[in-house]
Amino acid sequence: MTTSAPLYGWYGDDFTGATDTLAVLAQAGLRSMLFMGVPGAEALAAAGPLDAVGIAGAARAMPPEAMRAEMSAVGRFFDKLAPPVLHYKVCSTFDSAPHVGNIACGIQTLHPFVSNRWVPIVGGQPSLGRYCAFSNLFAAAGTGGAVHRIDRHPTMRQHPVTPMGEADLRLHLARQGLDGITALHYPLYGTTNTTTDAATTDALDAALQALLAHGAASHAMAPTLLDLTAPGQLATVGRLLWQQSQHARLLAVGSSAVAQALVAHWGKPASTAAAPLAPADGPVLAWAGSLSPLTAVQVQAATTYHHIAVDAQRLCGDTAYAQGLQDAICAGLQSGQNVLAFTGPTDGAPLAAAASSTDIAQASAHLIARVVQARAEHGAPLRRIGIAGGDTSSHAVQALQLWGLSYKTTVCPGVTLSSAHSADPSRHGLELMLKGGQMGGADLFERLLGHG
Repeated sequence: MTTSAPLYGWYGDDFTGATDTLAVLAQAGLRSMLFMGVPGAEALAAAGPLDAVGIAGAARAMPPEAMRAEMSAVGRFFDKLAPPVLHYKVCSTFDSAPHVGNIACGIQTLHPFVSNRWVPIVGGQPSLGRYCAFSNLFAAAGTGGAVHRIDRHPTMRQHPVTPMGEADLRLHLARQGLDGITALHYPLYGTTNTTTDAATTDALDAALQALLAHGAASHAMAPTLLDLTAPGQLATVGRLLWQQSQHARLLAVGSSAVAQALVAHWGKPASTAAAPLAPADGPVLAWAGSLSPLTAVQVQAATTYHHIAVDAQRLCGDTAYAQGLQDAICAGLQSGQNVLAFTGPTDGAPLAAAASSTDIAQASAHLIARVVQARAEHGAPLRRIGIAGGDTSSHAVQALQLWGLSYKTTVCPGVTLSSAHSADPSRHGLELMLKGGQMGGADLFERLLGHG
């Protein structure tokens, strides 16, 4: 399936989610690379021939003006690369707001760089317990947890930055400025979990054509929300996306279900099985910057790590304290211990007043990079790191000065172990797990050690 242009391009609005899409594509046998920003000619040449090209960004934590600046450069890059499908990868919970991570703003910024009016928005990702029915989003609370409507989800309804107060994704995105959203609802996809029959296919195609015909005289985009409630519907969604992309280059929006849908349509699901996670080569450093209740459970369950509680306020403003933390982490690693540092409470207690989440993420990232550098200078470079928290992950990858990530293996659904690409030999090949606050089971950090 190799062509002169890649089959697939994607922009992840945070680094953790971008690696999940990388895993889907790599497991399907596509030659895939996730770049840390718009790549130059040197990085593209170093990556070699690619079927899928990704760019990890930070739009999820940005105000609209900053989003437009970052994503315009991304759009220009993919306009030249010209993949049939450009995927704007957003969080599977769609948590966003008019003032930060505005998905409507992202769509409006990227759409001028493709030629297809239709903008499909894939609403669910069953593999992660995300389901969209009649435009309403439902999500499990943690891996295998109870499923809640997103506006009643115990974590997402009270997210500290982007609380979800509306379950109907059409209304949610309209409030961010996306006008004219239509929908293709659940009954059109068939009533079973298996591939749809010819009659259902015809009815779905006719419904889509009717939507596209409406307003066709104008050049405005035509956003359409697609329900997704079961794995058997992936190939149906993928067929719609690929069929339309062959008429004109397409912008598709959603979680990694966009990649899963196309892979299912191409008939290439998981042709490359995830390699077993080998035991770590030396001590592992883990950093928990997420404040989610699930991450707190994961920290508590990481019993084979040496735990270091981090005062987030002092980390941001006290140089001596930050140096002391670095020394303590390095001492633990030098003694052969796995070390887990965490900035949030693990007992359900409320956080004390602290610096902004961005300042904490940046300070955490710089400390992680200093630890990595110190271990390399000591002749014992770290070989595996795990980071929980989208903002912390994004800033850490930047602080480590990596130019790309390729797929290594899957730790658990939605959580990928990547291999770092860097001009620095001590960081090239570093195994890196980046995870969002809602991802993974209680034993995630223990799994990261590769003990089986």
